[in-house]
Amino acid sequence: MQSSLIKRKSYIEQFDEYVDTDFVKVYLGLRRSGKTSLLYNIIDELKNRGVKNENIIFISFELPEYRNVKDSDKLDELIFEKVKNTEGRTYLFFDEIQEVSDWEKSINGYRVSLDCDIYITGSNSKLLSGELATYLAGRYITINVFPFSFREFLEYQNQIEGKELTKSTITDLYDDYFEYGGMPGILSLSSSQMKTQGLKDIFDSILLNDVISRFQIKKIDLLQRFIEYMVGNIGETFSSKSIKNYLKGNNINTTQDTLLKYNNYLQQTFFFSKCRRFDFKGKKVMTIYEKYYLMDHGFHNVLVERSAKKIPRVLENIVYVELLRRGYNVTVGKLDEKNEEDGKPKEIDFVCEKAGKYIYIQVSYLLSSDDTIKREFTPFFKIPDKYETYIITTDRYDFSQKGVRHLNIIDFLLGDEI
Repeated sequence: MQSSLIKRKSYIEQFDEYVDTDFVKVYLGLRRSGKTSLLYNIIDELKNRGVKNENIIFISFELPEYRNVKDSDKLDELIFEKVKNTEGRTYLFFDEIQEVSDWEKSINGYRVSLDCDIYITGSNSKLLSGELATYLAGRYITINVFPFSFREFLEYQNQIEGKELTKSTITDLYDDYFEYGGMPGILSLSSSQMKTQGLKDIFDSILLNDVISRFQIKKIDLLQRFIEYMVGNIGETFSSKSIKNYLKGNNINTTQDTLLKYNNYLQQTFFFSKCRRFDFKGKKVMTIYEKYYLMDHGFHNVLVERSAKKIPRVLENIVYVELLRRGYNVTVGKLDEKNEEDGKPKEIDFVCEKAGKYIYIQVSYLLSSDDTIKREFTPFFKIPDKYETYIITTDRYDFSQKGVRHLNIIDFLLGDEI
């Protein structure tokens, strides 16, 4: 398994900061997004630093030999048996720890009573929000794990698949990344059919293990229809009422409360990410009319029929997740002025904040006409402040003007400018 890994450099840099500190390191992210591989990266780093094999204990609760470990008592029996003959500091790794009830009690106990450094992963954002999380309050660091970025995708293709990274091959590989996303488990698959099936299998696993089983969903067909609607409308304003009406038109009756619950479940499992709206006039984040994006855009390919709307939506999704990877707090910018065509408020696709600094970003497929250029650039000129502004498209020609920087999508994904 480890021979097919690439070193995820940004996460290893974080590891360098937190290794051998008193904090429990908690890696959270979508199932199959590379959390297990990341733990193997960290284990390799520890071995390179001279840590002995017997001082590294790795337990994945998805493996058959640990399926009987369902509660903290069983976990304690296992760990104390494994550490009793070790000397010096022990490094404990727990993969998908949400499968163990009352796990926080055990982890806090090890932190206090053992000479150890602890790393855990989970596939639910609420992992540390229950009552038992008080055991670890102020004693853990959360690291969000994303599917492969385009940069990591290229590293994999170069280092593992042996592909030379020329300008031409990078363009071809971008097309593949755009179509199938960055889920690590499908990167070694060669054909389009295999990649599509691989994504379907991952989706089924997320649906079954992290949603249906965990939240005891009975109306599975309704859940699937809801997901298909949401995926087909990524980047659009969410309204449980509009989805309810859509389902009703397909002879499916439900309540808005049920749909809101499904929405919350899918956010908890990192399948969707909520992007709130930012009101420039009031300088505040709004809690209504949010938008949603997939944590890996490849699922759009397998869950929604192809249409002309796909390209701009997926492009916007790719940019959104990349901004999250880079540590930005991302919102949708709402301007006070309205569009002439549909009467809706004008928007800036993404308002990005990090360490008190803002940048503003528009995403468009192609700047194919003067009208398109005017439509995409004009909102920037309505912003009352003068932070940096960017427009990201698939164009190769540079359309930068009046202080607005234009970037090609590949240049954005591989560059450090934003």
